Amino acid sequence: MHCVYKVTDNMYWIGGNDRKIRVFEGAIPVYDGMAYNSFFIDDEKTVVLDTVDEAVSKVFYENIDYLLAGRGLDYVIVNHVEPDHSASLEDLILRHPEAKVVGTNKIKAMVKQYVSWDVDEVFYDVKEGAQLCTGAHTFTFVNAPMVHWPEVMMTYEISTGTLFSADAFGIFGAHNGNIFADKYDFDLEWLPSARKYYMTIVGKYGKFTEAILAKAAGLPINMICPLHGYIIRKDFDKYINAYHTWARYEAEETGVLILYASPYGNTKNAAEILACELAENGVDRMKLIDVSATDPMDILPEVFRFSHLVIASTTYNAEIFVKMEAALFEMKSMGVQNKKVSIIQSGSWNPASGKLIREFFEGLKGIEFVGEVATVRSSVKQDSAEQIAALAREIAASVNA
Repeated sequence: MHCVYKVTDNMYWIGGNDRKIRVFEGAIPVYDGMAYNSFFIDDEKTVVLDTVDEAVSKVFYENIDYLLAGRGLDYVIVNHVEPDHSASLEDLILRHPEAKVVGTNKIKAMVKQYVSWDVDEVFYDVKEGAQLCTGAHTFTFVNAPMVHWPEVMMTYEISTGTLFSADAFGIFGAHNGNIFADKYDFDLEWLPSARKYYMTIVGKYGKFTEAILAKAAGLPINMICPLHGYIIRKDFDKYINAYHTWARYEAEETGVLILYASPYGNTKNAAEILACELAENGVDRMKLIDVSATDPMDILPEVFRFSHLVIASTTYNAEIFVKMEAALFEMKSMGVQNKKVSIIQSGSWNPASGKLIREFFEGLKGIEFVGEVATVRSSVKQDSAEQIAALAREIAASVNA
């Protein structure tokens, strides 16, 4: 049975919600499901903007059939070819061979890699700035490469001021009844999910994100329709400013994130002592994360969020502990920059992780080291406690500067 939402008089949400998914793209843990957004324009010419993942394709086809009510489908605009948005494209065109697929040459080339029908036969090529009139609506197209695939474009509908923003401004999580962002709490419900979505999917491509934000700034926008999450229709500045902060690799909070790897609890003890010392020295904003109990994709957003980062790791086979190494790999993969970093190393016979951690961060951009490496041999004793206290004073001075 169909399930559509009316967005404006002639525009409908026709996507679907997957509440069973637990891992997105085979890598990212999700805890509240996933929304796959697609839109239908009811005009002289009928239009579908983007398709959906196979997980929700049944209701998607039912939604289209309901809104077409026996009419033909004229256009399918493809903004992004990634399968979570195009997996149902092949079957949609088989169901509606009369439709034209609209996109750029880069989109056309990538669509050919996924479908079995003759793409050249059904494709309608557009370039950036071109216009497509469907009656009361006029669409124009904006290239958005590497946000987050090279073929991505955004579509802007002129009469309503609606930006179909592809993956930009997307979030994790299925819809909870309402499809509009202003029906949810920005700080508690939108921001944490959007932060994780950006950091784990788009985070590496900050300069490209800034470029598309600059393009969007030249458009009179009344509504933003992303491919995941909620439709934004008011208070645009706070959403756009969040994206600017992330794209520039700026910290959202002046505070300290302490990541620790502790097989037997002694490095954890050092991290807890450091946190107590930081509090004594006037640091208010802190968070501690056990990397052995937390997925690297859940750690990554917190790394972007805080200004200061402490890595507390045991030495493991003369290397960085494996779980910490995995967390560090994700930081490198997504281009973490502009952090103030401090290190605690531990080990029973050869504490060597500190040197390796420092070498890792020396390979990233905009890194400033704060304090000397504190060393814990097996467990915290008086000498290592004094090193941790000294490190806390250095970090606190930097935080409160």
